[in-house]
Amino acid sequence: MLLAACSNTPTQQSSTAPAIVNQTEEATSEALFSENIHALLAQVAQTQEIPLPTLETGFLDVKTIPSIRKLVLPPSGTFKKNWVAYRKRFIEPLRLKAGKVFWEQNKTFLTQVEQESGVPAEIIVAIIGIETIYGRQTGNFRVKDVLSTLAFSYPDTPNKAGREQLFKDQLKELILLCWSDAGGKLPAKNGTQGLNNSHFSACLNQNSSYAGAIGLPQFMPSSIRSFAVDGDGDGRIDLRQSPKDAIASVANFMKQHGWQPGMPISFPVLGSGITEAKLLADGEPKLKYSVEELINKGVLKPEQGDLQAGGVAPQSKAFIVDLPYPDTDGNDQVHYVVGLNNFLSIVQYNRSYFYAQSVAEFAEALGYKNLSAVPTSNTAKELKPTVTSGSKTKKSKVKKKI
Repeated sequence: MLLAACSNTPTQQSSTAPAIVNQTEEATSEALFSENIHALLAQVAQTQEIPLPTLETGFLDVKTIPSIRKLVLPPSGTFKKNWVAYRKRFIEPLRLKAGKVFWEQNKTFLTQVEQESGVPAEIIVAIIGIETIYGRQTGNFRVKDVLSTLAFSYPDTPNKAGREQLFKDQLKELILLCWSDAGGKLPAKNGTQGLNNSHFSACLNQNSSYAGAIGLPQFMPSSIRSFAVDGDGDGRIDLRQSPKDAIASVANFMKQHGWQPGMPISFPVLGSGITEAKLLADGEPKLKYSVEELINKGVLKPEQGDLQAGGVAPQSKAFIVDLPYPDTDGNDQVHYVVGLNNFLSIVQYNRSYFYAQSVAEFAEALGYKNLSAVPTSNTAKELKPTVTSGSKTKKSKVKKKI
């Protein structure tokens, strides 16, 4: 373009030719996109015995969204992970204030769900707050456009094939979710009998995040089908408008992913334990060390919280969580945490250590006590929770639930 600007004549020639090429490429791309959509719909129609014309009508106006192709790109090579900045973004006054309001509005139901599921109310409130600020930020893209774009027009990255397959699967899950939500049967042997076409279309066209996550808790279609529940008892699941459905669904997800009632989430690595933690941190979210091993290696200190009280059994499994950040001088630093089973359960919700630690700390800010309510020995005694700041530890009073 800079070379073309050197002369008026070449400018006219060069500006016309690329336009023709771009239009041709765009038309070819759109045609391929339509073919791919039709092939997927035909496959779903055949395997689930759903009338193909119904599916095609639902996707008649589907389109690609170029902007989300940029949003899913991995960070540049110069990008540095920053735990401090991430934490500051999510554990901040606005969300915490909104969390207290949300808790107060749903206090009775949260208490009921906590008693039934074993998942603390603080954890449920923290997840919904971090995900969408209690419904304020649920996304403004049509979910069928998002999933179709990422299924058939994912940007060129090393993991393109795997990511496209993931979103193809989610697109199929969306179709089945919407079909069921609209009153259809699977398989649909009786055609569209009982199907509410407007509900089917509304479900396909509902808003989502740029990755296709839906509602207050940001569930992907497969998670809605597998883990979402009808919390308010109205006969249908609505994660966008029903706080009770969202609360019950988050609790069910955590329960089904191994949340251990009454057990802590993690312990900070302090002082000399940092050196050994650095050697053991491999970035793999897998319970591989026993608490006893980590005490023997010096990563954990016996006097830390439940380890002294006996609330965490020596054979309990854990792993090392590394949270990197640059200090004020730009030097690489890392905050280390020993994640227990419940930390790993949060990671299943969002596969990010930053996310899981943010949920844990958000919950603590709401009053969650990261201590065990399940003693493992008769000698266990009640301890006040500890509040950590850097490498210092101090006692604090137990906070009441809001």
